[in-house]
Amino acid sequence: MRTALWLYLFMFVAFFDLHAQYPILSPFALSLGAAPSFIGLIMGVYSITHLPGNLLAGYGVDKYGSKLFIVCSLIVAGIILLFQSTVKDPWHLLYIRSISGFVLAFLSPACLSLLARIAKDRIQQSKLMAGNGLVHTLASVVSPAAGAILVAKIGFTTAFSVLGWVLIITGVLAIFGVKEKQLLGQTGHNAAALDSHGHGLGLEDDDLPNGVSIPWLFFLIPMALSCSQGILFFELPLMESARASILTSGVFFTLISLGALLSISFWFLNKVSPFIRTVCGSLSLAVVFFGLAIQWPIPLTVSLFLIGMAKGIIYPALAALLASITSSNRYGRVFSLLSISYSVGAFIGPMMAGQLRDHISSYFIAFFILMLALSLLPLRSFKTPVTT
Repeated sequence: MRTALWLYLFMFVAFFDLHAQYPILSPFALSLGAAPSFIGLIMGVYSITHLPGNLLAGYGVDKYGSKLFIVCSLIVAGIILLFQSTVKDPWHLLYIRSISGFVLAFLSPACLSLLARIAKDRIQQSKLMAGNGLVHTLASVVSPAAGAILVAKIGFTTAFSVLGWVLIITGVLAIFGVKEKQLLGQTGHNAAALDSHGHGLGLEDDDLPNGVSIPWLFFLIPMALSCSQGILFFELPLMESARASILTSGVFFTLISLGALLSISFWFLNKVSPFIRTVCGSLSLAVVFFGLAIQWPIPLTVSLFLIGMAKGIIYPALAALLASITSSNRYGRVFSLLSISYSVGAFIGPMMAGQLRDHISSYFIAFFILMLALSLLPLRSFKTPVTT
């Protein structure tokens, strides 16, 4: 359990730094003279450079363990943020963000893989993944407002420097905080027990003892989810009310996180099939985006809160679903596939919003992508209910 707490700390800091930049990155790029379409590219390139990092992380974590990637990812990402604080040109910001995206691509698969390995059974595994979602949400609750306040008080340069040093210090703590070899030696029998009851992902027949696998089209769900979030994170800071005050942008992001925090606190949801949670949460999210596209009478603040609640249901369910149907020796590759899906969607979302926002509502694009992913999901391939 101590290792799980350390992992939660590392992910909290990483997500805190990431979300703290959401309300300030667009204004920072604008201050450098970037056009809205170029801002979409800056936000998107961070995600697309996740892809090679995710691919390397998948096999690297399974072969070399998680600790090396956790430590290096945190420290190097902090150093990159220090360089980002000195950027004076939009193109230089694009280069820095692309490198940062590659480096941080290793962190999530490494942490999720280690979390899945230390679980004693599927129920605890689901709870650990829900805990990861809770940490993610807590970080995203406070970080947007914190980032906006930092910039308002000390400016962009110093704010990025502070965030960078926080990552570096956390990476150093990870060297002493994670006892991976000792931990995995103690929990090896747990992994064997999990594997004896687990299922594969459809990568090899040997991984499918019970004939249940996740279809590849299922990964359209996390891709569509991150795409819709990328569109939202692109649009919110550029709203007239948000551009008038950077603190307003921070409040918007905090509302989303508060909604996610509420739904994650419903621990009884862990007893519901993660597949059902994923589908129902995605459908609810699509409905809210459609409402925003047609400018329904529900206030924006309430809509953002509802979006957060849907996220709080979907993200833990996705991780729990994948962990419950694959063997422990493939956790790294499975979670790297999940991260790749997120990365592709997060790249496509801001790019599409930046190019099409003058012709069609960005929120309608988010709705369409989510519904397309749900409609293409081959439900019949799930021969038995996937439960925890």
